[in-house]
Amino acid sequence: MLFQQILLQIFHKFNQERTISAPFHLLRGKRSGQTVQDVGIYQLHSYFGILPKLSRKKYDEELSAFVNEQFILVKEDGFYELTEKAYEHLKKPQKLVFDGWHYRGNEHVFFARLSLVVQSLSHHLAGEMSFIPYQKDEQIQQWVRMFLKTNHYQDGQLQQKLLKEILNSLEHITLEDRAKNILIYRLSGYNAAGFTWQQISFEVNLKEMDLQLIYIASLHSWLNGIFLRDEEFPLLLQMVENIRVKNPLTGSAFQTAELFYNGHSMEQISRKRGLKMSTIEDHMVELAMNDPRFDVEQFVSNEDVQAVLAAVEDYNTRKLKILHEVVPQLSYFQLRLVLARGERVEA
Repeated sequence: MLFQQILLQIFHKFNQERTISAPFHLLRGKRSGQTVQDVGIYQLHSYFGILPKLSRKKYDEELSAFVNEQFILVKEDGFYELTEKAYEHLKKPQKLVFDGWHYRGNEHVFFARLSLVVQSLSHHLAGEMSFIPYQKDEQIQQWVRMFLKTNHYQDGQLQQKLLKEILNSLEHITLEDRAKNILIYRLSGYNAAGFTWQQISFEVNLKEMDLQLIYIASLHSWLNGIFLRDEEFPLLLQMVENIRVKNPLTGSAFQTAELFYNGHSMEQISRKRGLKMSTIEDHMVELAMNDPRFDVEQFVSNEDVQAVLAAVEDYNTRKLKILHEVVPQLSYFQLRLVLARGERVEA
């Protein structure tokens, strides 16, 4: 049911202005211009990329259940309409808090590092360093070997220091005990394999999909807590290295941004990079969405910005076609810039 609640929140934010496929691309973290811009236009940063391995089959199954339970009506053109039952359900508070825009699946890298370190230290304490690693990824294994060596694991003190940091950091974040237990269940140690999702599902009486959503939200909260109190958790701080996305721009948009900030016009960038103007416009919209230095008013006057925002509120829409009819003096590109600026997410 948690997945359906999140799906309902996303459909609501899309305001019936996107097709039923839009949430799927958002949850998977699709890096297309349309999906990335929708994140900014509809303020969907928290949900971006939280389920990168979500299959279309699973999504369609959940969507079918959503339709059967009369939360949503699907139209022939692929668009949808929320029912009164959906709006009643939306009044219930959303308990899970995500930060998908800043992590984009990297939370799993953090936990993979942590789990292999814990497994290694528990075997070292037992005097048994020959074991089958829980994490098969060679990069994770290499990172853990370097971490153990750097922190002098052989003196026997690292395990207690890390345990103290884990417990203290979890105490400082607002999570239900159930959520914290799910994190601990996933850890492996000497003669103690981490629980599978199926085993945890049985233990806490939750569907696996809902269980994994709690797990991801918990990791996001934990990571944010570590970053906020980084001086208190030096070992965990090493584990979160390069986990949080510092530059949210796509690679191509980043190249455009560098040229733009070095004084090149959009036309010059288009010629220099051999890209269509529409692509450069997409990059500028990404900049408006992500970069605090970017000034939208170099393209749109403050008066027109206010006119667009008023139209969004008056007509309860972010649909470009409707907004263009209300503020016809602005191009679609200018409208997208204003919508993308929105409430910026801090880096």
